[in-house]
Amino acid sequence: MRVKLAYGKDGLWVELPDRNVTVVEPGHVPGLVDEAGEIRRALRSPIGAPPLGELVGSDDTVAIIFSDITRPQPRDRMLPVLLEELSHVPREQIVLVNALGTHRPNTGEELAEMLGRDVWGSYRVVQHDAFDEKGLAHVGKTPGGNRLSVNADYMRARVKILTGFIEPHFFAGFSGGPKAVLPGVANQEAVLANHRYEMLANSRACWGSTRGNPVWEEMLAGALLTSPAFLLNVTLNRDKQITGVFAGDLELAHGDGTRFVRETALAPVREPFDIVITSNSGYPLDLNLYQAVKGMSAAAQVVRPGGSIIVAAECWDGVPDHGEYRSLLRMASSPGQMLEVIRAFPKVRQDQWQAQIQAQVQLKAQVYVKSAYLDDEVVREAMLQPCASIEGTVEELLYRYGHDARICVLPEGPMTIPYVALPDRGGS
Repeated sequence: MRVKLAYGKDGLWVELPDRNVTVVEPGHVPGLVDEAGEIRRALRSPIGAPPLGELVGSDDTVAIIFSDITRPQPRDRMLPVLLEELSHVPREQIVLVNALGTHRPNTGEELAEMLGRDVWGSYRVVQHDAFDEKGLAHVGKTPGGNRLSVNADYMRARVKILTGFIEPHFFAGFSGGPKAVLPGVANQEAVLANHRYEMLANSRACWGSTRGNPVWEEMLAGALLTSPAFLLNVTLNRDKQITGVFAGDLELAHGDGTRFVRETALAPVREPFDIVITSNSGYPLDLNLYQAVKGMSAAAQVVRPGGSIIVAAECWDGVPDHGEYRSLLRMASSPGQMLEVIRAFPKVRQDQWQAQIQAQVQLKAQVYVKSAYLDDEVVREAMLQPCASIEGTVEELLYRYGHDARICVLPEGPMTIPYVALPDRGGS
């Protein structure tokens, strides 16, 4: 059996046995025939909000949040249409805010590619800095008592617009919606508090869960504190074509979008697998090992205890070297010890959430990493096993588990939410 994994920009073909292999992927939704037309229609007939052109006056100042390079938001297709609907607003009254969260700033070349050179060269673009208190504005406390400050350029605008893309998320349930604010343009303290050990250890902090998920609930409360006026989110298929547009009120539009994604992304299987091969959804999501934890987490939903996960992620951005993820992994020699180290921190550390999720996955299964840019020593340093060849690793694992071992493939990685369905036992 030949299967193509989403890997980098070009994908990765893998040869697998012809028996006992199950391929699990999102239900295919065709791309919209007229993406710009559908975005325009959604902006003019939004969910629970006035049309954007009526909502924004020519005297208004406007802030538009967009996702950073770690997200495959089609900014260059969304923002031009959005800005056309705001053509009555002078350009100097509009600011575009890059929602970096606590990630690294994007380069000028990256921003030009992300936004399109016309937008990049015609509007003021600011990059959020969660660590610079001078560039933040205090807005209050979340219901959990955490202090929230957000990007000052965003808060100064009278009309605040959130844009993004909705996909399954491994501890926030779904991306898009309130994540544009928290963590997108929030202070580091609020991000750390939202991602702390106890929050992620909650059983509701998982794929596909929003209401009742403490992480998502605090994200929503934080976003609402900033009074966003409008949301523009889209959904994508495996070819990065836009499949749905959801615009209007933050809660209502995002709710419709998550229901749409849930219908195609949820994928039941009958029983756990011995081996699960996953991607991290390809470029740009597989830019580094930190992001690849999402692919590991998706696979962990359907791997049996004691089984193995193989994640294919290009990792052109390395582990990475920025942030604390790499240094955190060096603090432990085993996944169990990693959780003990994190639990004992007197204060939340940057990136500890990714190390925590990785460790939780590794307590269930052994994890192998196929990467074009990470050498074996770096992978082992992260407490993971290097994989030079997926075919070769599968052959070794079949020798260990037996040739009747069951294999699952998640070609789109975390674009799919696989789960083991409980058997229908019938009766009353």
